[in-house]
Amino acid sequence: MFHPVPYAWFSHHANTKKKIITEIMPNFRRQQRSVVKFLDLYEVNNRFDKNIRAAIDRVLSSGWYILGEECAAFESEFAAFSEVRECIGVANGLDALVLALRALNIGAGDEVLVPSNTFIATWLAVSQVGAIPVPIEPDPVTFNMDPARIRGALTARTRAIIPVHLYGQPADLDPICAFAASYGLKVIEDAAQAHGARYHGRRVGSDADLACWSFYPGKNLGALGDGGAVTTNDPALAARLRQLRNYGSSRKYHHEELGVNSRLDEIQAAILRVKLASLDADNERRRIIADMYTAGLADVPIGLPSMPDYAQSVWHLYVIRHPQRDVLAQRLADVGIATVIHYPLSPHLQPAYRPLAIPAGSLPIAEQLQAEVLSLPIGPTQRDDETKSVIQAVRDCVSSL
Repeated sequence: MFHPVPYAWFSHHANTKKKIITEIMPNFRRQQRSVVKFLDLYEVNNRFDKNIRAAIDRVLSSGWYILGEECAAFESEFAAFSEVRECIGVANGLDALVLALRALNIGAGDEVLVPSNTFIATWLAVSQVGAIPVPIEPDPVTFNMDPARIRGALTARTRAIIPVHLYGQPADLDPICAFAASYGLKVIEDAAQAHGARYHGRRVGSDADLACWSFYPGKNLGALGDGGAVTTNDPALAARLRQLRNYGSSRKYHHEELGVNSRLDEIQAAILRVKLASLDADNERRRIIADMYTAGLADVPIGLPSMPDYAQSVWHLYVIRHPQRDVLAQRLADVGIATVIHYPLSPHLQPAYRPLAIPAGSLPIAEQLQAEVLSLPIGPTQRDDETKSVIQAVRDCVSSL
């Protein structure tokens, strides 16, 4: 604890006074500085503590723990929220993508166009069905797949396109879907970061053949464990997905095809039902924080997110850019501001994808982004004073670079 010292004491101890002013007090202020977490999941979920516990108790009392009433109810409620006809709950977001590809009969030797900058799950799903991910560079302003670059990647083996709504901002779907329709391709939206986002006023997930969702705890709609879903307006695809997720069976002990075990369990479904009711409000809170960042950092020499007219983001992440990103991140950490890099190494440079032999330098936009992007704290429980602390810290740290 710091104890105040009488002023008269300083007059006889000039050297000590100087040391306290120049060393001890600044260190004390740093120790007292409030820490801003990147995302406080305890606070996010503690708001629902009573209702979550009641939901879990409801499942425990039911005696039915797999593909029961809670999963069915969540599927219906999330489909309505997403403005689509069908929702199929699965075990996680990666499984959602894999099962979507399988439902569209995409497999060995097929090519699937994917973003060059995305979380590796988008690529892994393609690889898991035996297909080949073909990277498309992003629009450097939106960070999302650039529709103008798709034609140049088209081959006789191209079967599908997976645009990702990166950071919660909708990809430009209309030209992507129009191109796909012209060439008989399927479109799967990777909406893992975009629960509730809108494209030209429509909820994302309603334009493509299928849309895939993750309910990983850190998502805008997060479970207390893994979870995922596929949504669609096609009842036949929905029926096949329900069969694929459940051992290839639509009737117990009768298996029409080689399926898997990938089912959204009852407890996670019950928890998601509780949190879904607050999702629009939580997304609005994220928008308020994003607006504060944009206004407070407008005159700082960093790259800020740019929102096209067609998009209403849900701000899963607020991502800035700076050429000295790593130094900036460390300086922010030194003053108590947590940041994360989404993502530090593009899929084509990961050791797992060496067999594709995509050389460094061949996807320059993705590689530049991976060196410059930095995600600032954002979440539905983040207070205005915390947001202001982040803004001031970024201003101070950037000015010292």
